[in-house]
This record gives sequence, C-alpha cells and structure tokens, in this order.
Amino acid sequence: MGRNKSAEKRHRQSLKRRERNRMYKSRIKTAIKKLLKAMEKKEVESIEPLFKQALKEINKARSKGVIHRNTAARKISRLYKKVNAYMAQVKSES
Repeated sequence: MGRNKSAEKRHRQSLKRRERNRMYKSRIKTAIKKLLKAMEKKEVESIEPLFKQALKEINKARSKGVIHRNTAARKISRLYKKVNAYMAQVKSES
C-alpha cells in the first residue's frame, strides 16, 4: 500500500470496487445456475421468470462496467440458445 494520502484513498476505493464487482458477478452466476437447475428439473413454468432475472443481472453488471459489453452479449446469447433449445424440446415432447 502507498505511503501518501492519495495512495491510501485509492487503495480504499479499490477495495470497495472489488467488493461491489464481486457482488455483481456472484449475482450473475447465481441467476444462471438457478435457471440451468430449473431446466434440469424440467420446471417449465419457472424458466421464463428465471431467464428474465438472469438477463437483468447481466445487463445491470454490464451497465455498471463490471463486465465488458461483449462478455455480457456472449452470456446472453448462450442463455438464449439454451432456453430456446429447451423450450423447443419441451414443445416437441408434448
């Protein structure tokens, strides 16, 4: 850590930002895991709200600068692919 006031302040700021970034990333991971688990358990009615929640968390992290916009786009694209394939499978089974 630095020896002057500005370096100490920068260190404090970086610790706060690190915690905030970890929170946003954790929320993204949790939302995605919940969605994938619902797909595994074949809980069709809960997939749409969980999907919307995952998209919301990803977009919020992107807007705050926690993740890069291309990373957010890639995650969203992959989720759309999985959900659409799952829903098509469900429709073909019934």
